[in-house]
Amino acid sequence: MNRPIRNVVFDLGGVLLEWNADKILARLYPEREIQALVKKEVFLHSDWLALDQGVLDEEEAIRRFQQRTGRPLPEMKGLMDAVRESLVPIPPTFALLDALSKEGMNLYCVSNMQMAVFAYLQKRYDFWGKFKGVVISASVKMIKPDAEIFHHLFRLYRLVPSETLFIDDHPPNVESARRLQMHAILFQGADHCRLQLQEIHQLLSPSEGAVPPS
Repeated sequence: MNRPIRNVVFDLGGVLLEWNADKILARLYPEREIQALVKKEVFLHSDWLALDQGVLDEEEAIRRFQQRTGRPLPEMKGLMDAVRESLVPIPPTFALLDALSKEGMNLYCVSNMQMAVFAYLQKRYDFWGKFKGVVISASVKMIKPDAEIFHHLFRLYRLVPSETLFIDDHPPNVESARRLQMHAILFQGADHCRLQLQEIHQLLSPSEGAVPPS
């Protein structure tokens, strides 16, 4: 017998907040060659994961980015500022979050995120009170898709995996959650997510979770 879903866990970047590294690079660097270089040596480098895992601080990371790319240090600092500023709320997904809250779901978030970015977002936005719990990878020194961070979530907030639904835009994270007996949705936009919530998980009435016309 399936247990009813009581908890919904959201990812942040790419789900509740915009995250598009290519868009950031295109805005900062007209030259395709520089875009490719910075993407390779910053966003696709293992140092980026180390930042998310909280084992590398931003100051040292920026120094390493500068050394690998040969770009000016102030420019690399500006890149990190641009990353923070690009993380703006996605209204249709927040509409889903609010609708789930109205249905009595307990809301949480688990995000791979650097401490400096998290500190910035805490000051900039007031939506954190919507969650009963927040797990940030750099703070706990654990990172998705490793099972360890999910087990931390379960222990910390006393969640039963089979009563918990996880929403994330990165397939390995979704697969990891499912292996731990969580329900999970691969986020592919708010409309698709709403249909998955309604048709597969029997959450939300047809009108709930939709963004009203402007």
